[in-house]
Amino acid sequence: MPIQAQQRIPPATDEIALLARLREGDERAFETLVNRYYATMLAVARGYVRTHAVAEEVVQDAWVAVLKGLDRFEGRSSLKTWIMRIVANIAMTRGVREARSMPFSSLAPEGEEPAVEMERFRGPQDGFPGHWKAYPRNWRSLPEHALLGRETLELLARALENLPPAQRTVVTLRDIYGCSAEEVCTALEVSPANQRVLLHRGRSRLRAALEQHVDD
Repeated sequence: MPIQAQQRIPPATDEIALLARLREGDERAFETLVNRYYATMLAVARGYVRTHAVAEEVVQDAWVAVLKGLDRFEGRSSLKTWIMRIVANIAMTRGVREARSMPFSSLAPEGEEPAVEMERFRGPQDGFPGHWKAYPRNWRSLPEHALLGRETLELLARALENLPPAQRTVVTLRDIYGCSAEEVCTALEVSPANQRVLLHRGRSRLRAALEQHVDD
């Protein structure tokens, strides 16, 4: 849903103060904004464009647009959501020039794509159809270093980068940068149902990659 159509949401107190400082040209306020949102903006941009370098260019353009538009910001959403929407709009325009003219929402698959391989479940002729053949391993029983070691973290980073763009962006925003489901839906213009599907499928693929690594 476009931000303009949303119900007005009063910004938080610290956001009001930050916005006032930004409108006064306070450089430290702008530094605070950059430190707070740069990584999330980059994640949003990366969902629309092909390379990290292009995503960085999109973010730079977005900062210019943010500064120029501060006086027009009406508080219909949070400042964070407004900024992410600007990033997404610029990234979509850049994506068209890269011959990726589809909107983000069209990247969400409409068909039923199983999040886990069907071979892992018992078939219709089994006494317990649909049940796991073998339950996923309980990772709580593993040593902490096995889950937090550099090799494991590098594997997860690669698996995240290899996710389909829509899944990668939603998982990154939700699980790495802590965005709420509502913020993601607004910034990317996807429905709550699509957001849940993308998050579930992305997480499932990451779990499958980690499961294979841990069980080796």
